[in-house]
Amino acid sequence: ELGVVNRLGVADTVGVALPSQVFRLVEQLRRLTGLDVEFHGHNDSGCTIANACAALEAGATHIDTTILGIGERNGITPLGGLIARLYTLNRDYVSRYHLPVLPELDIAVAQYCNLEIPFNNYITGASAFSHKAGIHTKAVLTNPSTYEALNPDDFGLGRQIQIGHRLTGWNAIRHRAQQLGLNLDDDTLRVITRLVKSRADSDEISLQEIDNLLLQEARQ
Repeated sequence: ELGVVNRLGVADTVGVALPSQVFRLVEQLRRLTGLDVEFHGHNDSGCTIANACAALEAGATHIDTTILGIGERNGITPLGGLIARLYTLNRDYVSRYHLPVLPELDIAVAQYCNLEIPFNNYITGASAFSHKAGIHTKAVLTNPSTYEALNPDDFGLGRQIQIGHRLTGWNAIRHRAQQLGLNLDDDTLRVITRLVKSRADSDEISLQEIDNLLLQEARQ
């Protein structure tokens, strides 16, 4: 007789569990008791998101998360990371949530806690939707899903095409020219691309400098 118990808690307190272990334990608890199961996982060994997903797959009804994964030591399951994982599995899993609020939450909590959002943070990191290498930018400009598992628009964000560096490609330069409303032929764009690459060997070039090069060519 379980009395008033209606939920069981499973805690990976030191963050060492494997997804397979979490799955087996949660599945067994659900099967034997029929009660709700809440999973609380720490990220000491980098498995907390995978473990949370394994718990859900096994029938867990609740997952403990925090904004930016803030918690003891290496933290617990980050809300943004779990949302990203569920989104890529099936967007219907997160359709009930107002996703554009997530960046606002990350920024607010980071400011309140006097923290920097990691550059590679899930969804809200500075590089999350940033593309640099020529082959990447060409593909993303043609079909964003080739290098983006998540659509930044769904989170109220945009993608960044970095062009002021030696890895840039002429497709990225052409895209910038189009953004400026300039109609430059491919040969001219390739010349500008080579110039940008050459200058960027010593230092990155600002977007304003590239815009000036494009505008200068357009006036000729």
